[in-house]
Amino acid sequence: MEKYGLLGYPLKHTMSPPIHKRLFELDGNASAEYEVCELPPEELEGKAAYLNSLNGYNITIPYKVDIIKYLDGLDDSAKRYNSVNCVVRRDGKNIGYNTDCYGFLRSLESAGMSLSGKVLQIGCGGVGRMMAIEAALHGAELTIVSLPEFIEGAEAAKREALALAPEASVKVITHSEIAGEFDLLINASPVGMFPKVDECPVTDEVIKSCRNVFEVIYNPAVTRLMEIAGKNGIKAIGGMAMLVWQAAVAHEIWSGAKYNDEDIEKIIKDMRL
Repeated sequence: MEKYGLLGYPLKHTMSPPIHKRLFELDGNASAEYEVCELPPEELEGKAAYLNSLNGYNITIPYKVDIIKYLDGLDDSAKRYNSVNCVVRRDGKNIGYNTDCYGFLRSLESAGMSLSGKVLQIGCGGVGRMMAIEAALHGAELTIVSLPEFIEGAEAAKREALALAPEASVKVITHSEIAGEFDLLINASPVGMFPKVDECPVTDEVIKSCRNVFEVIYNPAVTRLMEIAGKNGIKAIGGMAMLVWQAAVAHEIWSGAKYNDEDIEKIIKDMRL
């Protein structure tokens, strides 16, 4: 029997097990086990034998960087972000990947959204750094909006993006400087996340100036941002799409599984309930 798992701490509210269960069923591998390993940081070093017993596993906070020293190699995605959230054991070696970037790109693609136009991104910490770099790599004319106290981090992400994509257009502004129309609005900030569900990262006027909206938050399933976008006829997708797609990419890495958009969309909808 194949065994997989999730490594992180804490993991009390993780949605990974039900998502992966559905994906294994689609794989025709319903007997595969997916275990949650909630591991305090001081115990990571002693867990190598257990991890090596798995066919593959996911990694979340706080181990996305710490796990690297225990691996035998890194995919380009993991090298680019110095961060690993998926490991496959193949031919006796543990290889690390970053499926966050693939999940982001696949969720946009499945929704018919593109990074090649004018992109307005709110926030640039954590996963937002990855989104900014991917936008630059995919030809976006990127505007990163930051609170004044986080400008330094946003400027650092801009430098990283331009180092990888020297011809890219990337600028950093504050909320009061937002102007013009955009092809895609990305909310990479926590504004609107449960329990503060009535908050919105930008004004109604800014939302109306955007053709598409990508929301990184998945709780609630429909944020205030998405609600306003919908009322104005603007296509919007939530963070659950990225969560499920990055899990699907992990299965592609682990076993070569293939999925169609309809199957993944069904899981996304079911996970929102």
